[in-house]
Amino acid sequence: MYKTLFNKRETFKFKQFGRKGYSLFASLGREVLIGTLSVATVASTKAASVSVETEKADSTMQTASREVTLDDVEVKGSRAPLAIGQAARMVTVLDREQIAQAPVQSVNDLLKYAVGADVRQRGPIGALTDISLRGGTNEQITVLLNGINICDPQTAHYSFDFPVDLFEIERIEVLEGPAGRAYGTSSLVGAINIVTRIADQTSADARVEGGSFGYFSAGVRANVNNGCLKNQLSGSFTRSDGYSRNKSGGLNADYSGGKAFYQGEYLANGTKVDWYTGLSVKGFGSNTFWSAKYDNQYDHTAKLYAGIKADGDCGGLHLLPAVYWNRSMDCFELIRGSEDKVPYNYHRNDVFGVNLNCYFDWMLGRTAFGAEFRNEDLVSTTLGEPLNKPININGTDRKYNVGLNRSNLSFNLEHNILLNRFTLSAGFIATKNTWNEMPFELYPGIDASYRITDNCKVYASYNTSLRMPSVTELYYSVGGHKADKYLKPEKMKAVECGMKYSHNGISAQLALYEYHGEDMIDWIMDTTQPEQVWESVNHTKLNAKGMEASMRLDLIRLLPSQRILNNVSVAYSYIDQDKKLEPHINSLYALEYLRHKLVATMQIDITARLHASCHYRYQERMGTYTATDGTVRSYTPYSIFDMRLTWESQRYTVYAEANNIFDKDYVDFGNIPQPGLWCIAGIKVHF
Repeated sequence: MYKTLFNKRETFKFKQFGRKGYSLFASLGREVLIGTLSVATVASTKAASVSVETEKADSTMQTASREVTLDDVEVKGSRAPLAIGQAARMVTVLDREQIAQAPVQSVNDLLKYAVGADVRQRGPIGALTDISLRGGTNEQITVLLNGINICDPQTAHYSFDFPVDLFEIERIEVLEGPAGRAYGTSSLVGAINIVTRIADQTSADARVEGGSFGYFSAGVRANVNNGCLKNQLSGSFTRSDGYSRNKSGGLNADYSGGKAFYQGEYLANGTKVDWYTGLSVKGFGSNTFWSAKYDNQYDHTAKLYAGIKADGDCGGLHLLPAVYWNRSMDCFELIRGSEDKVPYNYHRNDVFGVNLNCYFDWMLGRTAFGAEFRNEDLVSTTLGEPLNKPININGTDRKYNVGLNRSNLSFNLEHNILLNRFTLSAGFIATKNTWNEMPFELYPGIDASYRITDNCKVYASYNTSLRMPSVTELYYSVGGHKADKYLKPEKMKAVECGMKYSHNGISAQLALYEYHGEDMIDWIMDTTQPEQVWESVNHTKLNAKGMEASMRLDLIRLLPSQRILNNVSVAYSYIDQDKKLEPHINSLYALEYLRHKLVATMQIDITARLHASCHYRYQERMGTYTATDGTVRSYTPYSIFDMRLTWESQRYTVYAEANNIFDKDYVDFGNIPQPGLWCIAGIKVHF
């Protein structure tokens, strides 16, 4: 875990928790991660980890009265930091321990256990997954890497192509609900931030694993810590034969891909500078991903990321500038390996952005303000307006002949009033996009929280946001699709209230929310028409109501006489959308949502070194799809059980995991069956 000690300005500290064995965090006997929320942003929720000088649990020690040194908690974020007890909105944090214990191979798989997330797989191992929050679509969330926006303007299908391996991730932060005043044109229903880590000491790690369906994966990481300068480099490779074959007997769900990631950090004189660059390259059989008529499709994708950001003070004004550039390229083959009948589709996106966030303290509270400029440039063989000068496609004799360039400019302002038990955060974002000559529009929001006791907090919020159409939604008019380049931006208003409780090994949370969306974008098909095509349209309105409830029991604290059952957690989500379609209209995205989702996990310490992690999911999806025989079918509810066994020592970790243990047949998308039982075993070594 890292500790932000470079800045010695005034901070919020939990002095009431003390340094004694009976204090709240010390009694846990483990490393503690604190999630923080900066006004309304996940990037601001650095969830600054509490650096704890922990003692390993002693099997002979049956009480929690031992002395554990706990540093005073310094909580800070990147826009307007608030101590966790004062934060006015909630954020879900999946920390390193949860990531290490989960039976998953990608970030996409890990998010299945976040109760508010809808993870719809087309292929495993992170091949292609659509992720949404609270009944929204995959296009309606902001995806960030270390607080920097990496959303793909072409399509959100490729937004989760991360260049980092799971064992490099410090935590995953999930903010649910509109975050327009923080992220502007893509955070309609929330944001997901992937935060990486650099080891504190010079070290290296290696892992190798293999399993069902010809699965093999290997990765390495090495870093050098030279005082105020840190450098870390990692790389990995993964492949699989896949779990299905096409009608002719060939592989059509195979996967092969590699990742490389470099990150650096400079810390001196109260200023911190972070930079990174990463590459993700993969190819995968996309069997019936895009058309049920073709079972031998294939996708190639490549993504390059680069960014630099700083954190420091200047005369009482705290500055957080950042500059980034993302490039993504993809090639889609409708008929794998052959362009005789259908030419391949090629796309290239370049996104450049610069932003500056600032905040300062004064007698009336804490004020934050900032601005961001983001330019999105796409060239393609199928999407956009004709280019004045076609561009050669590397490695082929073809050219990019269409494209689209658009820019987004936004300004934000917010203020925080911090009292003893009450927090009020209010602000707005003003944003303008050059697409369709969109003028400046204002999107406000307000959050409030009140701590009833030291263990219980209630909160309420009202927030608004918008989402610009993707280039695919505007221009994809091939292969049975008809796009509308005059689509309007989606707009969302949401109210939410909830309660959070944590005391003596029991933590619980309840959230109730209601959304009102206008001009919501979806692909629909009228099955009564002779020529059935998917059309991009703006729905007039879409209303949704929902609730989320969760509880976690620390069984070591609640049942101190035993040391086997570590913890158990249960979470449930319910959503109801009242937008109804005529029976002959099929919806591809906006009206296919999880009405019920139940997630349960249990951690078991079989011995001091052998641990078991059990995960259960139940999902019931609304909506229908057209099967290959032409019939319209409803989605069938399903339950999935996963498990992981881990043997840990100081230098190495050996593990085995199984997904879909009971070999259930299920689909997240119509006509794309998911794999049955999948077993993996591996080893990680630390040097």
